Amino acid sequence: MSFALLSATGCSLTLDARDLGVPATLSSAAGAPPAGNSFSVTSHAVYGLWGLVRLSQPSLKKALAAQLVGGKAISDVRVHVRSRFGDLIITALTLGLVVPRSVTFEGVVVQ
Repeated sequence: MSFALLSATGCSLTLDARDLGVPATLSSAAGAPPAGNSFSVTSHAVYGLWGLVRLSQPSLKKALAAQLVGGKAISDVRVHVRSRFGDLIITALTLGLVVPRSVTFEGVVVQ
């Protein structure tokens, strides 16, 4: 039973925007796209034991720290989690003991 619960939590990514210091929204109004600077930042999450144990998780605050200078809000936030070719090579070479994932944060910094 405990193995089933442990395997259900594997390779999960939890992001919390409450400590960013600025408001963050997932989308803007349909008729009015936000005016500001677009950003795209890539970080890495690393899991162990075939994805069952989280070894490191990207920090949303650290990844966006340079983007938030002078900004009042973040809008149209998108998070893409994927396994790139290099991630797959590392997973194959370690036989799944180390499972990296590339995490890309995209959005618009509203001034």
